[in-house]
Amino acid sequence: MSDALPLAGRVALVTGASRGIGRAVALELAGRGAHVVALARTQGALEELDDAIRAAGGEATLVPADIKDFEALDRLGAALHERWGRLDIFVANAGILGPLTPISHCDPDKWEQVFAINVTANQRLLRSLDMLLKASDAGRVVALSSGVAQKVRAYWGPYAASKAALEAMVRAYAAETENISAVRAMLVNPGPLRTKMRANAMPGEDPNTLKTPEDLAPKLVALCAPDWTETGKLYDFPTDRVLSYQPPA
Repeated sequence: MSDALPLAGRVALVTGASRGIGRAVALELAGRGAHVVALARTQGALEELDDAIRAAGGEATLVPADIKDFEALDRLGAALHERWGRLDIFVANAGILGPLTPISHCDPDKWEQVFAINVTANQRLLRSLDMLLKASDAGRVVALSSGVAQKVRAYWGPYAASKAALEAMVRAYAAETENISAVRAMLVNPGPLRTKMRANAMPGEDPNTLKTPEDLAPKLVALCAPDWTETGKLYDFPTDRVLSYQPPA
């Protein structure tokens, strides 16, 4: 390991890696020396990411898969174990906005899809990757949340509820692993960024007024480093602060 490549030799899984925040984080991890396991649905976009990583001298393994294919997520853990025997970094980035609609109007299938992608897939991945993360000398989990998980807005119910559930799940995992392993698990609120999801949610907004995924990536990747010690907290990118949750009664 060198100062230029502080994550050399480390293995990092990034979901939703083909665009937006996931792509920017994958490139940042690779730029710091990590071998990136990039998971996304779109083969062509993954190949473009692979080309960019290799052009910069990095290494990647591509996993074209639908995050809702839970059996594929189970197989992924087995494949990572067979190749590396551990996983150092898991960035749970893949997510879906879902419908912006009153709770009482939300189609049940749409509601279930939001939870399948934003919550259940990440539980299945934690289940599949748990022993691999514990096998690392410094396993790191970083999950992408949203400000609406705490500051709920009208018509954002499906997305807000799913991100609130994600936060509770990751905080529980952090508490479960803190005293028995070197695993540390953090949440990130990226705030408004220049992404396709943001454009879909706020079509009248000028994207040039927003920060980019590339602005966030170095801050997020810092949470993946072996020297990061906090767990069960939220990194809030808009304020550049690590926030603690309310302690249990």
